Amino acid sequence: MKLCIKQKIFSWFDGYNVYDENDNIVYKVEGRLAWGHKLVIYDANGAEIGMVKEAVITWLPKFNLYERGNYIGDIKKKISLFRPKYEIGHKDWTATGDFVEWNYEINSPNGCVATIYKQLLHLTDTYVIDVNDPADALCCLMFAIAIDAEKCSRSRG
Repeated sequence: MKLCIKQKIFSWFDGYNVYDENDNIVYKVEGRLAWGHKLVIYDANGAEIGMVKEAVITWLPKFNLYERGNYIGDIKKKISLFRPKYEIGHKDWTATGDFVEWNYEINSPNGCVATIYKQLLHLTDTYVIDVNDPADALCCLMFAIAIDAEKCSRSRG
């Protein structure tokens, strides 16, 4: 299953539309006013299904994940040289990026869960997520918007 995340051009806070392979919107992501990034995920019918909230007072970046209002785990950046590494705690997954932080691979103890790559030559940030199991799509989307938010925080300050 492939998802394409396109950042909205005009928005007060972060906003994304997420499309399936047939160019149908399957998720919408809207930023909310908060200390740190707070990104709420809606399904195609407008129901809130998830949220990614940046933990502000941490040594390394950390994002708390919520599904249907319930805390399910977090994403933590790990210390690494040259290639960014993350731990997706509630799934026992790890993610590793390339040197320029445009491409990522998410792995479980059993192998590759998804690949994420940034498409170049777009007006806004555009990512493609190739997920092996559609049941993992929401968690992979949460990871992708968290790393984009983390890079945005770094570039601001």
